[in-house]
Amino acid sequence: MKLYLDPGHGGTDSGATGNGIQEKDVVLDIALRIRDLLIGNYSNVSVQMSRTGNTTKSLAQRTNEANAWGADYFLSIHCNAFNGSADGYEDFIHSSLSDSSQTARYRDILHAEIIKVNGLRNRGKKKANFHVLRESSMPAMLTENGFIDHSGNAALMKQNAWKQRVAEGHVNGLARAFNLQEKNGGPGTGQLYKVIAGSFKSKANADDRVSFLNSKGIQAFVEQVTISGETWYRVQAGAFTNRTNAENHLQVVRNTGIDAFIIIQ
Repeated sequence: MKLYLDPGHGGTDSGATGNGIQEKDVVLDIALRIRDLLIGNYSNVSVQMSRTGNTTKSLAQRTNEANAWGADYFLSIHCNAFNGSADGYEDFIHSSLSDSSQTARYRDILHAEIIKVNGLRNRGKKKANFHVLRESSMPAMLTENGFIDHSGNAALMKQNAWKQRVAEGHVNGLARAFNLQEKNGGPGTGQLYKVIAGSFKSKANADDRVSFLNSKGIQAFVEQVTISGETWYRVQAGAFTNRTNAENHLQVVRNTGIDAFIIIQ
């Protein structure tokens, strides 16, 4: 499955703002987590992102790129804003589509999985004539993950653990919708459940994370990886052949206040 993953806005376009945060930053964080979970845990998945940093990109550039790549699905990640009192989660497909279309069926699955974990009021499944939904040649969906100008929603957006749950909801939905197969892991397979305690563009930031974990008695190291042609510095805080052991250690890492996740290799 080829996923074109689009964190909305970026660069000179901040998107919605409120409560000291900007949409472009929140949605990029969530999207990077979606990418890492998909690539780390599922086989035969390719992810191309419209941006992996704070860069400016037009709507036409995004859809043209997805169309030229031949993506199977276009997923755009956003946050909302309105009047400071509106709150909750909603998602969109193009207004021309029927509720029985393939795009709507995909959206039904993702919507259900995201709502399970995001802790936001369910504002429902909607339709709109947004550019990325109209001009993409593959099924496309846009998610609005809370209202940045609502104090309660914004408080969640500031929490790494919440952004991780939102990413997991999106990934769980994609896995169900496209019947993605988890990578095999366990004794005799030569594969491991790795506890990842951060992924950084800056090696200095990765080194700082390792130092912090070491100070808490957790052994960790920096691994340089290439994802979609870009270099990242990933902090590994354990590797296990047993998933239960990996999940137990994951909780130990999270108890330090670090947001961590498991990938299978």
